Amino acid sequence: MIAHYNRYHNAIASGYMNEITGRINQQYNKADNFLQLGKSNKALTEENEKLRNLLPGNFHQQDTVNKIVKDSIPYDTLGHRRVWQYKAAKVVSNSVTAQNNYIVLGRGSNQQLQKDAGVIDPLNGVVGIVTEVSPNFAVVMSLLHKDSRISAKLKNGGDAGQVIWDGLQPNRLQLIDIKKSAKVAKGDTILTSGFTTTFPYGMIIGTVDEVRPDKGSSNYIIFLKSAANFYNLQYVYSIENLQKDEINQLLEKTKAKSAGH
Repeated sequence: MIAHYNRYHNAIASGYMNEITGRINQQYNKADNFLQLGKSNKALTEENEKLRNLLPGNFHQQDTVNKIVKDSIPYDTLGHRRVWQYKAAKVVSNSVTAQNNYIVLGRGSNQQLQKDAGVIDPLNGVVGIVTEVSPNFAVVMSLLHKDSRISAKLKNGGDAGQVIWDGLQPNRLQLIDIKKSAKVAKGDTILTSGFTTTFPYGMIIGTVDEVRPDKGSSNYIIFLKSAANFYNLQYVYSIENLQKDEINQLLEKTKAKSAGH
């Protein structure tokens, strides 16, 4: 009654209630924004998938001089044939502390995800390779797996080797088979080599953290800090090579002929 009939007290009471209401609404908005964050991340990931698939680097220019049969693989507006297809997927399970770590994705063969596809994070950091696929899920052999082998190159100099994991520290990898004649220093970037059908050239594997000469060989022992943060994977992209089957068939035919001789 005092607040209702007295202007001074009414003004004080109104300001006090507005403060309480504002604080409650602020907390409500924070909670609502947090709940909406997952939906926003999913929408952004799907949009990025579309944009990645429009990048020119995913297409190769078609040789039309001796073209006989029209290829059914999609082409871009300049007539370049698509080679790499990106597919977004949510991480539903991930391990980093075992000797052999795997990641489970919430996308499978029903959603066109295929075995042997390379997997990267949203910043092009290499995550691993798809090893098993079910109708709605896929298993990725993480880089943090003792059987993992990724063909790699030094960005500066172009020397090629393999990236492995020694099973000791998560997010710390090794680059092997790099000769001591190579120019390599702390901070150098390590990229996928493009020598396999799993990854295109230029995906980021990591940066050099330490370089040691191997006393027992002519190679360096190189330690890397992985580009992908395996502790915080939420969404990833699989990369399918649309020419993989043709290349593999050709290699198998060549091997069979060599064995016959």
